Amino acid sequence: MHTTRKLWTWLAVIFVLSFAALGWVGNEIYVSASPIPKAVVNSKGEVLFAEGSVQRGQEAWLAAGGQQFGSVWGHGSYLAPDWSADWLHREAIALREIRAQQQHGTGYAHLQAGQQAALDAELKSEMRRNTHDAATNVVTLSAERAEAVQQVAQHYVDLFGDEASLAALREQYAMLPGVLKLAEDREALSAFFFWSAWSATTDRPGESGLSYTSNWPHEPLVGNTPTAGTGIWSVASVILMIGAIAGMIFFHSRHEQSDPLPPMTDPLFSLKPTPSMLAARKYFFVVIALILAQVGMGVLSAHYAVEGTALFGIPIGEILPFTVSRTIHTQFAVLWIATAWLATGLYIAPAIAGHEPKYQKLGVNLLFYALLFIVAGSTATGWVGSLHNPGNEFAFWIGNQGLEFTSMGRVWQILLFVGLLIWVALLARGLWPALKTPSESRGLIAMVFLSALCIGGFYATSLAWGRQTHYSMIEYWRWWLVHLWVEGFFEVFATAVIALLFTRLGLVRAAAANTAIVAETIVFLFGGILGTLHHLYFTGTPTSVIAIGAMFSALEVVPLAMIGVEAWRNYQRSQAAEWVAAYKWPILCFIAVGFWNVVGAGLLGFSINTPIALYYMQGMNMTAAHGHAALFGVYGMLGIGLMLFCLRGLFPRAAWSDRLLAGTFWSLNIGLAMMVFMSLVPAGIGQAWASITHGVWFARSPEFVHSALMEGFVWARVPGDIVFAFGTLFLALFACKLLGARKAAPVAGGVRQIA
Repeated sequence: MHTTRKLWTWLAVIFVLSFAALGWVGNEIYVSASPIPKAVVNSKGEVLFAEGSVQRGQEAWLAAGGQQFGSVWGHGSYLAPDWSADWLHREAIALREIRAQQQHGTGYAHLQAGQQAALDAELKSEMRRNTHDAATNVVTLSAERAEAVQQVAQHYVDLFGDEASLAALREQYAMLPGVLKLAEDREALSAFFFWSAWSATTDRPGESGLSYTSNWPHEPLVGNTPTAGTGIWSVASVILMIGAIAGMIFFHSRHEQSDPLPPMTDPLFSLKPTPSMLAARKYFFVVIALILAQVGMGVLSAHYAVEGTALFGIPIGEILPFTVSRTIHTQFAVLWIATAWLATGLYIAPAIAGHEPKYQKLGVNLLFYALLFIVAGSTATGWVGSLHNPGNEFAFWIGNQGLEFTSMGRVWQILLFVGLLIWVALLARGLWPALKTPSESRGLIAMVFLSALCIGGFYATSLAWGRQTHYSMIEYWRWWLVHLWVEGFFEVFATAVIALLFTRLGLVRAAAANTAIVAETIVFLFGGILGTLHHLYFTGTPTSVIAIGAMFSALEVVPLAMIGVEAWRNYQRSQAAEWVAAYKWPILCFIAVGFWNVVGAGLLGFSINTPIALYYMQGMNMTAAHGHAALFGVYGMLGIGLMLFCLRGLFPRAAWSDRLLAGTFWSLNIGLAMMVFMSLVPAGIGQAWASITHGVWFARSPEFVHSALMEGFVWARVPGDIVFAFGTLFLALFACKLLGARKAAPVAGGVRQIA
């Protein structure tokens, strides 16, 4: 008991200090972010981009689809270009041609090697020179560069308009004509893209050879190459990771404890669901519906990489353009996983406490319909906003904010935040009797509640940015939500719930689980909180972010060193007694979580986590490979496992179909492996080669993305997608069979406690 109290103290200290450091870094990002100029002018003082253009252009891009439609500074989707890299390359080529014509009267390609070298040197010098006047907040460009900027700006005005000559290029970008209806928005968009590229190549004040984005993207034409710090901190992070893994294995080998003898019979067999537990059933069927929709949108989004705006010749892109299908695909992934975990909390709270609070069923029902309204409403308004683009204000408040994994409009975010707080209150009401009563499991129950409290509270970070917040700060707060909320507190919550369930089944000692869950949370949050910064290496942040992010994100891999051991022990637990076979498929899902934690989060995650690796691979398909393997493989399988455990107690056991669940489990995992290793990983390696040899612009260019090699990798995804889709259909059939079974009746007046 004394040891556990010390661990709780360490957890509190690490939690407070880590968030204090993360807050300090946020302030540093705010202070040192690239300036947004009041105006961009040429050497004669003529205005190229007026005051407010950059901010309005940022709003216009986000309203047009934003990170679902290409990327800026490497964050977003991968079918359209990275606009900052694309602008930078186009501007450099245009400026070099203008200089060649001006000095030699012919194009650059026709010059001698010495003349080309001289022009290359002039180009680097001019593009890297910082001409921002801090006193007036004005950026001044030479006449030649201003001419190049105007040429590139016209390209984007035409592209986001309806210029017929760019129709083929739009098709390659999966882009409809007339994305931005207002000419003012198209002109402002060019200002935003220019600013993102200017920040990426202009030297910071007082620095030489170091841009605001630490020289990302890789662009040899302008001298954008990795800094020394990028390489040094990459090496240091690998050394730290190896040493920490060795320490973790040593610690685990000295403190390993054996499991208890399992009970002779299932401790949960006689568990009687309360009215609120039965009310949680419908959440799980919505989860399955969202999975089906998410997978369907994923298939459509992947196919757009070949046909652009059609599905085997059917112009479905006019109704479901890529920005809509990918928004639904990414947003529903988070929503169904979160819903599965929320419903699990509502189910286990009365079961653990042995008490049904008054009006708990009413609260569960009201929350369900509120969440359903938010999901349906945000999807519908986001669809309308993306399809018709009624304006930047509509997109931010009601439609699609254009930010990956957190795209719903601000009104829907506020409503979801309120819904999460209601969920925390319902969970607290259900768990309170167990929290007050001394027991061996109280530490686990406390961890479940505290992680739920963080889930509800930290969603407030989605409200931290405004319409014209600096893009660097939007990314800072967005990763608080995506990394800390989804990958952090939800994982702690789910891990604590699993430990609690195993103790209730008598397969794990409560005292050992108490100590283990606090120790694991300490290790995870120690690396995970400041490890958030590995997403922010090149988003206009100071170089300290590279150092801190590299070292702490390396520590995120350390707990995964023992995941394989834990997965093996879970398999052994599934064989501990005959009655445990009733929980075979939930336990196998937890074992799959261990596998994908090692492969998806560990191997594929760390392959892109070091600064030098991410420098070349940010915004490439290796990130997609890691994202699919980790998001579905870890969090998705965890959600499905928890859902199956709850459904086991909510429906008659005779309705259970092991055959359908076998098809679900193996199809999902085999299909995911095929998708990742037959398509996404090879495509990511190909893009990494293109990025290293030519630059980020080339790896994301239509010439490379739509090459025979890359489109071949897209088609290689089809077999895995088919196998995976069968898994979702088996799961839907399983749900239909449950719905057709006789409903379990609620027990009046309470529930048999499983604590």
